[in-house]
Amino acid sequence: MKRVLAIILGGGAGTRLYPLTKLRAKPAVPLAGKYRLIDIPVSNCINSEIFKIYVLTQFNSASLNRHIARAYSFSGFTEGFVEVLAAQQTPENPNWFQGTADAVRQYIWLLEEWDVDEYLILSGDHLYRMDYRLFVQRHRDTNADITLSVVPMDERRASDFGLMKINDSGRVVDFSEKPKGEALRQMQVDTSILGLTGDQARQKPYIASMGIYVFKKDVLIKLLKEAQERTDFGKEIIPASAPDHNVQAYLFDGYWEDIGTIEAFYEANLALTRQPQPAFSFYDENAPIYSRARYLPPSKLLDCQVTESIVGDGCILKNCRIHHSILGVRARIEAGCTIEDSLIMGADFYQPFAERQSDCNDGNIPLGIGANTTIRRAIVDKNARIGCDVHIINKDRIQEAEREEQGFYIRSGITVVLKNAVIPDGTVI
Repeated sequence: MKRVLAIILGGGAGTRLYPLTKLRAKPAVPLAGKYRLIDIPVSNCINSEIFKIYVLTQFNSASLNRHIARAYSFSGFTEGFVEVLAAQQTPENPNWFQGTADAVRQYIWLLEEWDVDEYLILSGDHLYRMDYRLFVQRHRDTNADITLSVVPMDERRASDFGLMKINDSGRVVDFSEKPKGEALRQMQVDTSILGLTGDQARQKPYIASMGIYVFKKDVLIKLLKEAQERTDFGKEIIPASAPDHNVQAYLFDGYWEDIGTIEAFYEANLALTRQPQPAFSFYDENAPIYSRARYLPPSKLLDCQVTESIVGDGCILKNCRIHHSILGVRARIEAGCTIEDSLIMGADFYQPFAERQSDCNDGNIPLGIGANTTIRRAIVDKNARIGCDVHIINKDRIQEAEREEQGFYIRSGITVVLKNAVIPDGTVI
């Protein structure tokens, strides 16, 4: 794997994840109480012995840069690194990144300098655990120019993805972006070619691109340089190269979730609370997910009822009820609170006298969730100050609302409280 260079794409403006992306890049969005989305592909690389990793970013990259600098530093005796390459303007190219392929194209002068055989191109906003060594080995075994990682799909979900057809040797011969009806049925393939059993192949007769690729070094450089107008890998570069390049499919049959929308992000997080055996587990010693070490004190629970939940480091919970929820680092929940089906991201810092007595009468709204507050089906972003006797329950069952001046949005029926928002005592949402 020393001959592989990984390139993680930071994604666009993250409009589908707004307002979580209002103040941060998509890969910097907190995940599972203590991680960030970028930790998933970086950890997969480290566990696959790929230590040369670039992260390409364009939007709101300050928090992502800070996280990567604090989380990933390899010893001076390796040539390993995790480095951010931010969008920049140069005399030759005054434009910002125009798409996934254009982002890589603008840094091709730097990527060319590495003495490697393959470029591994990854996405920064997926949740999955994958050994890229198997992926790269399949690429080498088939002498492919490009290998795409694909997941098998059933008919119900297939039309939400870019699909492809393969021939008997696993070579990709056709692409279709989110087909419907008859066009969808035309994209059925025999997925047993890629290793599924007969029953599985009948249930999942489609293959969808995961948006991660292995390219031969010289092939990627040639494709990017010869067609400057092609700015996207999945929609333009790879479909156009299929007729005269050996484009292979590699089947990934594990858990994979593209968490690009508020609803998908919310569901993927809360699915982690399941027992036994959630769809994705962070409890795997052989392939750990790494993140920044924070050296926080353990969490303190004072007379609480906590069921089906995950509680991050450094939390203080008092006489409250938490059900089917995730509490992030330094979360503070006061007495009399009820939190159900929610994701509380916690805080970046403690206020002075963190273990103070909570008081609803002094007029100040401290960090955390105030006394006697009820929160259901919500995402509360970091450093939010929620007063006493607040009800965040979406009582009118509204599906979509933009109330940024009041500190919240509603997306797919999920209330999202903005980062740093202040919700006054007695508010009902």
